Amino acid sequence: MSSSVSLEDMQRAGFPMGGEPLVALDLADTLAAETEPGDGDLLASPERSAIWWQLELRRLPGSAAPELVPTRRLRSAIRDLLEAHLDGRGAAPASLEEVNAVAAAVPTSPRLEAHEAWETHTRWHSEHGGNVALAAIARETIELFADPARLARLRRCANPDCTMLFLATNRRRQWCAGNVCGNRVRVARHYRRTHDQQAG
Repeated sequence: MSSSVSLEDMQRAGFPMGGEPLVALDLADTLAAETEPGDGDLLASPERSAIWWQLELRRLPGSAAPELVPTRRLRSAIRDLLEAHLDGRGAAPASLEEVNAVAAAVPTSPRLEAHEAWETHTRWHSEHGGNVALAAIARETIELFADPARLARLRRCANPDCTMLFLATNRRRQWCAGNVCGNRVRVARHYRRTHDQQAG
């Protein structure tokens, strides 16, 4: 559960964005606005979903990838909460309820274990249903909104054609991924500058 996923890992697997500190943000970013209809769901097929979960499950408790329908439902709710925050509007009550319900579906309890030193672990109680990975993602979302300093670092990519979200690690970060949107904007800026010089 401690292994990290990098942006490079995600891009090698065919996802334009990922490797954010929260899996909840990576999940929200699998719903992207694209120029052609139908291209925005990066988990559109069970195969794509399986690849995404294979990468992300390393960072989550439990080992079972959830089914596509509950994954999409939680993703929509998280996306609505994040977008509502960035837009300064209220989120849909159903989105808030979905996140809370998914988090509550798998309760946790602390567990003390004796090894070479005392260790504490979290036990996820999935005996009565619920998916541990989705519950952990819902809990990440709740913890993000409960931390005003961290929530203030939530950003939308500065590329107006991009809908990706991220947590800024510094004030200067403005692109979801410098090698994607940052490059696109720089190329467009260079094209305009070159084109204006040739026209003038």
